Amino acid sequence: MAISRHIDRFHDLPIHEFVPDDSRPRPAACAVAWRLALAYRSERDFAQLWQSFLREVDPAGVRALVIGPWWDWKEGYGPVGPVIEALTAAAGRLPALEALFLAEVTYDECEVSWLLMDDVTPLLTAFPTLRSLTVRGGTDLGLAPVRHDALTTLRLESGGLPATVVRAVAGSELPALEHLDLWLGVDEYGGDTTIDDLAPFLDGSRLPRLRHLGLANSEFQDEIAAALGAAPVVARLESLDLSMGVLTDEGATALLEGQPLTHLRSLDLHHHYLSEEIQQRLCEALPGVALDLDEAEGDDPDDEDDRYVSVAE
Repeated sequence: MAISRHIDRFHDLPIHEFVPDDSRPRPAACAVAWRLALAYRSERDFAQLWQSFLREVDPAGVRALVIGPWWDWKEGYGPVGPVIEALTAAAGRLPALEALFLAEVTYDECEVSWLLMDDVTPLLTAFPTLRSLTVRGGTDLGLAPVRHDALTTLRLESGGLPATVVRAVAGSELPALEHLDLWLGVDEYGGDTTIDDLAPFLDGSRLPRLRHLGLANSEFQDEIAAALGAAPVVARLESLDLSMGVLTDEGATALLEGQPLTHLRSLDLHHHYLSEEIQQRLCEALPGVALDLDEAEGDDPDDEDDRYVSVAE
């Protein structure tokens, strides 16, 4: 599955593209999620776009930001570090910022594995009232363990999420976190996380308010499913996402034979390698759960080498 479409809402707000020097009426700063992106062959660089935004939109009212392509198209893909520096330098002018999506980019703009990321820790330290952070891209992505008392949603989308980042999330103090999504990806693109790295999320002690857990887009989806069969965190989840990976009958059977899942509101398993028999068993065992079994990729054991995660390159 390539990331082919831009989001149209973020943080429960409609997306509004910022266009510099636009004579048309603009929405109130607080009424939309502002998307900043450099168009192909743009004559501006991101620093100029950002300064125009701070000048033309009241930054004190901005609640949500969505950052699209930031690089000079003539020079080729560039690292996101200068964008992070620009955002953090203006933190004092953005006191109402609650949500940030860094690298909301589609495949026709840049493949997810080609996005050149950086250490995102400064975003969390500069914005202590931030409630939602989404980051797309894993190449050179960095994070140090932090304490952040306001963050309720953390979503890391990647075709290869570095284990160092997963361990940093696990080692962080995030007492308000309710929603965690990790796209683990594949080793070829830097996804070197192991099942042992996920143990702190499974025991539930580090994230006392967690209600949604997504451990998705993984080649070892069966191992994750088996571990969740006895994981203490599951009992207090409202939703669980094991989608986009190489989930087979082995992993689904472990889920069925593990602890009850009937308390869940939703279980997302889309893009899977489950037999029709196991899919039927899941439906029968979880009648009150919103179960997503879309994108069945087939269960032929002879095709094991052809199985793939949904988002890699």
